[in-house]
Amino acid sequence: MANTINVRLPERLQAFIKAQTGGDGIYDSTSEYVRDLIRRDYERIEEQKWQKLEGVLLPGLEAEEDAFEDVSPAEVIAAAKARRHGG
Repeated sequence: MANTINVRLPERLQAFIKAQTGGDGIYDSTSEYVRDLIRRDYERIEEQKWQKLEGVLLPGLEAEEDAFEDVSPAEVIAAAKARRHGG
């Protein structure tokens, strides 16, 4: 079951929403319009997360082979623990 959220809007925004919904607009209802806005914002934020991750990973993916060091799993774990504990 969907929850209901009430929002107070100034008249100018109410008029804008009314123009986007009903017979004159592209949305059948205010609820449909608001859900679409929220969905688009959610998708935009998720895309930003992926872009940030790609920005972190891309230098490693594009690095030359000699830029890497051989390390053991134990060394990786120890380094991660040290970073987590401020060491």
